[in-house]
Amino acid sequence: MLSLLITLVLMCAGVYSQHNAASLSINSDGSSVMTGKFGLAHNDKNAISALISKSSTGVMSKGLALDNANGHGLSLQHASVPGFGTQLTGAGKLNLINNANHHLDANAFVTKNMPNIPEVKVPNFNTFGGNLDYMFKDKVGATLGAARTPFLERTDLSAMGKLNLFHTPTSSIDLNAGFSKSMSPHFNTNWQPSGVLSFNKFW
Repeated sequence: MLSLLITLVLMCAGVYSQHNAASLSINSDGSSVMTGKFGLAHNDKNAISALISKSSTGVMSKGLALDNANGHGLSLQHASVPGFGTQLTGAGKLNLINNANHHLDANAFVTKNMPNIPEVKVPNFNTFGGNLDYMFKDKVGATLGAARTPFLERTDLSAMGKLNLFHTPTSSIDLNAGFSKSMSPHFNTNWQPSGVLSFNKFW
């Protein structure tokens, strides 16, 4: 779930003035995700982009995003998950603060999980959640996130720190590191460390 939230934030937080972006994210568990965001149409206030991503675990997703010049955004994505089925995710981003020193976004999503497992009859079910994403002078920041899956009676929590290691108008390298935890009546995990190193290109 943490990787899903991070990937969602990366794909929804593209720089408005640049209509194409690509990133490679390497997770601490050894998995990786490649994402692309390609401008389709834009004016002075809004931009529509195509989204595509592929993970090393075989998850493939594609969708559309609408980004506003004020930092707000919407997206819709469809993902195919090997050994599970498909997912349809709608997400929104609201920029709360944006000045020379501080940037704060509120992100929310809902995912319709549609299992296709012949051996087990599992009905469709939803996961919903969101996060607060803060950056100071585009250099250091933090993300606090939560997701809930009522069908599984499961709650996932995450707390991540962020550090920009390198930045130019056309590229950046970012490090995210922190902890995640899952809770349900059937199992609870301790806070587990995790991290993501992301290479981003804009044009």
